[in-house]
Amino acid sequence: MDIKDVENLASLVRIELKEDEKRELLSDMKGILEYVRQIEKVNVKHSVFNITNNNVWREDTPDPREFSKELITKQFPDAQDGFLKVKKIL
Repeated sequence: MDIKDVENLASLVRIELKEDEKRELLSDMKGILEYVRQIEKVNVKHSVFNITNNNVWREDTPDPREFSKELITKQFPDAQDGFLKVKKIL
């Protein structure tokens, strides 16, 4: 990668870069590419971070809960005529 690549990229994204910005961007891009090369070298098969893709499905089991209009109304801070009062949202 060289300055010409940075200039080509800048023209593709339609931005103007000063010479020092081009050099800085080139340095950043070289660093990123070096990091990607290091990651590519990692043997994922024998890595500690190897994640096996097993389907971990569980059966849906309903949790019995008690819901009643009276219970909810009693726990709500403000209610009137069987309705729950909330703040007005604009």
